[in-house]
Amino acid sequence: MSEHSARPAARGRAYQLVVDHVEAQILDGRIKVGDRLPGERELALRLEVSRAAVREGIRSLEAQGVVRSGVGSGPDAGTVVSALPSAALTRFLRLHVALANFPIPDVVEARVMLERSSARLAAGHGDQERLGPVAEALAAMDDPTLDQATFNALDTTFHIAIAEAGGNRLVSDITIAIRDAFRRPILEGLGLLGDRWPQAATRLRAEHHAIYAALVDGDETTAADLMEEHVRGAAQWLPG
Repeated sequence: MSEHSARPAARGRAYQLVVDHVEAQILDGRIKVGDRLPGERELALRLEVSRAAVREGIRSLEAQGVVRSGVGSGPDAGTVVSALPSAALTRFLRLHVALANFPIPDVVEARVMLERSSARLAAGHGDQERLGPVAEALAAMDDPTLDQATFNALDTTFHIAIAEAGGNRLVSDITIAIRDAFRRPILEGLGLLGDRWPQAATRLRAEHHAIYAALVDGDETTAADLMEEHVRGAAQWLPG
């Protein structure tokens, strides 16, 4: 291999060394949100890489939302460890879930685990105010004139509202990411129902109402069981 062809690989390894170093420190708890990374020169000397590799590594971490960089000498100067806002994290997860092309059975199992937990938590809170968005989505879905796309959008809202009522932000964000990533396959599955769609919609509405009743009653076990039955039952319409 010529010296010229080896250089890009070497640069790539050096840049990854910077990324790995910062990630390891975060995972070990040595640095946290708000901490400032060492300067470019210090990082280059510590890791024995070029300053160009440090800059490339920092750009990669910025693109991931792990750090933010500021210029000047004020409190915002330098490279500071940050955290993605919840919406940005969900967007990041959604894209990668969609690109990973997970098998439908794997997605169903993941949804069952997540949404059983959300239903149980939402029922356990016994907070009617938290369930307000769930009731609103439920009422909107009762309109028999809805087309499939609108119904599916409201169905997504219903499930996300339950996840948010559960109070676990991470579970909620992952639920949103999965639902959004599989919006197209779900719509394709509904489209394949043809003349069976009105009957399927009626069944989905009834299952939603039963889940909501269990949430209102504070029946954690029933809410979780009904949610699992609902998710598994709906999965039979998905292509693939």
